[in-house]
Amino acid sequence: MESSVNVDPQEVRKFSDAASRWWDKDAEFQPLHAINPLRLAFIERHISLSGKCVLDVGCGGGILSEAMASRGAQVTGIDLSEESLDVARLHAAETGVEIAYHCVDVEGLAEERPGCFDAVTCMEMLEHVPDPASVVAACARLVRPGGHLFFSTLNRTAKSWLYAIVGAEYVLGLLPRGTHDHGHFIRPSELAAWCRRCDIAMDDLTGLTYNPVSRQYHLCTDVNVNYLAHGTRTGAD
Repeated sequence: MESSVNVDPQEVRKFSDAASRWWDKDAEFQPLHAINPLRLAFIERHISLSGKCVLDVGCGGGILSEAMASRGAQVTGIDLSEESLDVARLHAAETGVEIAYHCVDVEGLAEERPGCFDAVTCMEMLEHVPDPASVVAACARLVRPGGHLFFSTLNRTAKSWLYAIVGAEYVLGLLPRGTHDHGHFIRPSELAAWCRRCDIAMDDLTGLTYNPVSRQYHLCTDVNVNYLAHGTRTGAD
């Protein structure tokens, strides 16, 4: 694993320990498989992926990376868990999808390849790093002027504590206990402020909700728990 200041070793270890189960749809990553079509639909609301050069930050085992590649995108996936990347590479080889996977931090890649991507996705990652604002700034440097950025994370509200931690981790068992720390959740106003600082104009904020009766996820207008955000880089190189 490449060295990085902006990393929580316990978080990386947690995902590395579960790496072999990334593609087991009955294991702890089942919610990511369930919401992946919604994440893809949100992305395609703003950009046609065919032929686009896309970076997936915090790609894990490649669930979103493969979905975007299946739409014709040229995908690069980065993560700090080498174990997760090994699984991603193996699964891509098995499915015949071409994706470039690298174990590197986003800040380091931003120094090497500024303005190289048509779109950058950073999904379910910001709440797992010590300095999420630094990740947002690095994503902004990596995308070309006029390019697209996509983020998804959890709002820091009483409702998100009740639903995402008490409900999802302790009552319904959708996620392993200890997956999230409510203090690390990010309010949309905070994310928007970080985006403004690096010339990213946020223009879409969409919520994600779970119905425990139907066991289905849906995009919605309520952003008090999970939400997805889209922005466009307005600044020049």
